[in-house]
This record gives sequence, C-alpha cells and structure tokens, in this order.
Amino acid sequence: MAGTTTAATPLLKDELDIVIPTIRNLDFLEMWRPFFEPYHLIIVQDGDPSKVIKVPDGFDYELYNRNDINRIMGPRSSCISFKDSACRCFGYMVSKKKYIFTIDDDCFVAKDPSGKQINALEQHIKNLLCPSTPFFFNTLYDPFREGADFVRGYPFSLREGVPTAVSHGLWLNIPDYDAPTQLVKPLERNQRYVDMVLTIPKGTLFPMCGMNLAFDRELIGPAMYFGLMGDGQPIGRYDDMWAGWCVKVICDHLGLGVKTGLPYIWHSKASNPFVNLRKEYKGIFWQEEIIPFFQAAVLPKDCTTVQKCYIELSKQVKDKLGKVDPYFDKLADAMVTWIEAWDELNPAGASDQLPNGKA
Repeated sequence: MAGTTTAATPLLKDELDIVIPTIRNLDFLEMWRPFFEPYHLIIVQDGDPSKVIKVPDGFDYELYNRNDINRIMGPRSSCISFKDSACRCFGYMVSKKKYIFTIDDDCFVAKDPSGKQINALEQHIKNLLCPSTPFFFNTLYDPFREGADFVRGYPFSLREGVPTAVSHGLWLNIPDYDAPTQLVKPLERNQRYVDMVLTIPKGTLFPMCGMNLAFDRELIGPAMYFGLMGDGQPIGRYDDMWAGWCVKVICDHLGLGVKTGLPYIWHSKASNPFVNLRKEYKGIFWQEEIIPFFQAAVLPKDCTTVQKCYIELSKQVKDKLGKVDPYFDKLADAMVTWIEAWDELNPAGASDQLPNGKA
C-alpha cells in the first residue's frame, strides 16, 4: 500500500540474548528501547536477592537473583562471583542462544560525529558475522568493511579469514581506566571517536572490558568465565580481563578471531577510584606475573574443544600461578567447576531441550 513502510527485522532477533548484571532498577533501558526491545534479556541481579529490581514495561526478560543461581547450580554455584559484575557469566551459561551481547547498566547510547545515535548491538552483530584476520595484519584494518579491502601484499591464501568469536566495543566519555590512572587523571574524558574495527593479531593479548561486549556463544562460550571476584575474594575488577586473556589464548589455539573497535557506547559514570584501588591493588602486582603466564601458555594439539582447552588452562594456572598466591589454586578449581556446570546445563545435542527460564 502506498505510503506504508515495513520495519526491517532486527538482525539475529531469535539468536541473541542480552545479558545485564545489575544491583538497581533498569531505567537505562529506556534509552536503549529502540535497539533492545525486540531481543530477549537475561538480567543477573547481584547483591541482596530480596531487593526488587524494576524493569521498564515492554521488554522480554528473565531475572535471576542469587537464590535462583543457588537453586539452578547447587553446590557448583560457588564458582559464580557475588557482589561483583562477574556474576553476569551466569547469564551466559543459562542462555540457549547462539550469540550474547553484554552491557553494564551505566552505559547509554552514544552518538557518532554526525550526531546520529549508534546502534551498538547492530555493529557488534556485523562484527561477529564477518571473518577475522588474526594471522596477517591488514593495514586498512578490517578488510570486510564497506570501502576497505585487502591491501597489496596480503597473502591470498589468508584472505578467507577465520570465524569471529568475540566483538569488543569501546566507550566514549568515561574511559575504562584502572584506579591509579583514575586518580591522576580524574577529569579525563574520551572524546575521540575512531571509525575503525580491527582483528587483534594472533599471539597478542588485550585487556577485555565486559561493559560493551558480544561473542559467539557456540564458538567460545565455555571460556567466557569471569572468574572468582568480589565478595570473599582478594581481588576485584579483573573479571573481564581474566576472561579475555583465557579467551584470547584459546581463540589463538583454535584458529578463531577477536575484533575490537566499533561500536562505541556512552559510559556515564566513573566508579570511585579509592574503592577501585582497594579491589585492584593485588591485581596490579599479580598482573606482572599473570600476563607473562598467558603470553607463554601453549595448549596441546589434542585440545580440540573450548572445554578441553579451558580445563588444560586451569591445570597450568594451578601449576604456574599457584606459586604466586593460593588464590590461583582456588581460581583454577573454580574454572573446572564452571566447565562442569556449563556442560551440565548445556549437554551436547540437547540445547533445545532445556527451558530458558526459571522453573
């Protein structure tokens, strides 16, 4: 009929879950409504399970609190962090979708230099649906973007690329800084919008931030464990980075790609640097041991699945990092528990038989 328009079907509408960890009402979803409303949300409530979390009307969601985690996982719930945003990885485990997008509740819709609102979810999906090039760097960055291609001298045998497992987005306004940098640059804001996506090369680690992140759950999901952080643990704010180091080693071993760059979100508020310093201070020392460990980590050829890779990595964590602090023995055990719980809730070939919701 003349004068009518048909709205485009959102990309991967039935194949993607949005996972949000929170301790507060989710009013921030109103700004995201045009982009998120067609999708299913998994909300992981941290802290006091008796607190009522309000979600704006019109969203399709499941809400899990600590009581739900304990009920669903039983004794294995000990591997899910408490009073830390690392609890979000429970949402990854109970999802039955192929893709996951996770975002923090203090992140809002950013605008590009032209003033247009950025559909971060759509850009993440585009990143995940096109190949990565980890084995040879293309100086025009992502050759699969419109207006780009492989440059002269790029081997034709590598131009097919590999599947993209992770899309790591960035932030305008409040940068993702550690506490010491926050303290010396309290007023710094990121205003640089760089129109770029690139594949992180094989053998190169990166500090993964979980506030604006998407991944192919089927390709890398079992490695997206955000560790033991927060309440009762000697360290916090290293949850996403720990997952990123594990994921990158496994992606390199299995021939999968990790992209970083677009999309941007608007990070609205900086956390308290003094509180952060208390959470981070052991990590600041430990990372000088942790990063060389991951840089040197080698997985044997018989590690052909993410689960096998992760179990092997847990053994190496216990063997090498256990000497740094007893915490890493505990973390290595939790990594094994995580995989056991993942496999129990996601049995091979039975992904459609489990309910995606609370009993």
